[in-house]
Amino acid sequence: MKNREGRRLNGEAEEDDEDEDDLNGGLEAWERSYADDRSWEALQEDESGLLRPIDNSAIYHAQYRRRLRARSLSANASRIQKGLIRYLYIVIDLSRAASEMDFRPSRMAVVAKNVEAFVREFFDQNPLSQIGLVTIKDGVAHCLTDLGGSPESHIKALMGKLECSGDASLQNALDLTQALLNQIPSYGHREVLILYSALSTCDPGNIMETIQQCKKSKIRCSVIGLSAEMFVCKHLCHETGGSYSVALDESHFKELILEHAPPPPAIAEFAIANLIKMGFPQRAAESSTSICSCHKEAKVGVGYTCPRCKARVCELPTECRICGLQLVSSPHLARSYHHLFPIAPFDEVPPSNLNDPHIRSQKTCFGCQQTLLNLGNKPGLCVACPKCKKYFCLECDIYIHESLHNCPGCESFRHLKPVAAGEE
Repeated sequence: MKNREGRRLNGEAEEDDEDEDDLNGGLEAWERSYADDRSWEALQEDESGLLRPIDNSAIYHAQYRRRLRARSLSANASRIQKGLIRYLYIVIDLSRAASEMDFRPSRMAVVAKNVEAFVREFFDQNPLSQIGLVTIKDGVAHCLTDLGGSPESHIKALMGKLECSGDASLQNALDLTQALLNQIPSYGHREVLILYSALSTCDPGNIMETIQQCKKSKIRCSVIGLSAEMFVCKHLCHETGGSYSVALDESHFKELILEHAPPPPAIAEFAIANLIKMGFPQRAAESSTSICSCHKEAKVGVGYTCPRCKARVCELPTECRICGLQLVSSPHLARSYHHLFPIAPFDEVPPSNLNDPHIRSQKTCFGCQQTLLNLGNKPGLCVACPKCKKYFCLECDIYIHESLHNCPGCESFRHLKPVAAGEE
């Protein structure tokens, strides 16, 4: 009897072990600890045959410079008009497909994190533009936030509504965004960015007619897919002049969504130059109390006063709810200037130049003053401005083109006083 009971218990234990193996994908405990990190993919063999960590910074910088050169070539091919005043609706798919875990921890979590980064980057590069959020779930499109210039309000609203359910309806999302963007003035550039997780769309009517309506309304629609490519998404982007791409992993998705932060070229048939009336409101006194025209409630010492109708608004840029005047600040206009005259990409410097005795002063980065030599006085990667010929490290190269938008070497030459010919 005891032997039978022991065999039965052993059999149950073996069945439990098999169930655990099925849940864990048939991996041993030591294999599961490495399957999550896949640390071996971050190694490469050096010249001596030893394994060394991959220099991700150099790879990232090479990808960055390729995008920068492609953007520069397209801009220099012809005079391209860009839309500096953009009205963008981000459509986020929160159907049950967003709960898939092929993106870790889930598609929804990855999309929410990268949308937060995109919203901050968008307002940093487009200070005169506005964003609104739309979600899709249960076959219905919901307007999560109206068009506005406050990144914190959009992020707070999104983080409070992260729930997945039902099917996705691309047509309902396009109908809603079209109705909202039709109210935008003619000088504003209307855009829709769709982050789509599903492989199908549950529509109440003919989506092809909706796509043609978006085209007539001058709405540029772009789609980033998190699953396989879909014909209807590709057709939508082709008809409206947008771009369609499918993310391979989280890093690729982040790269794709951040490409939509800079203002895109205006569509040729819709690129019409207009003069826009703008007002520069004054900041309200800290002790003053007035009713905000945005939220219809009394606020103390917060907001700006419209120079035309004296109405109070909470944030800039915005459109006055009373008189319709576009309200901006002078720093907003100054920050939009670099899109019209971007800095040319820097040239890569051959490593042999750093060991040249005739250019000893160029062994340090002109921006951060750090050495450009690696361990053992081996020359590292660096770039040089084609105008002032100053050398910069990789980090300063990215900072100058993405944030500063001015070359420190060229700016230093502008402020130098002329030196007499005899003084050398």
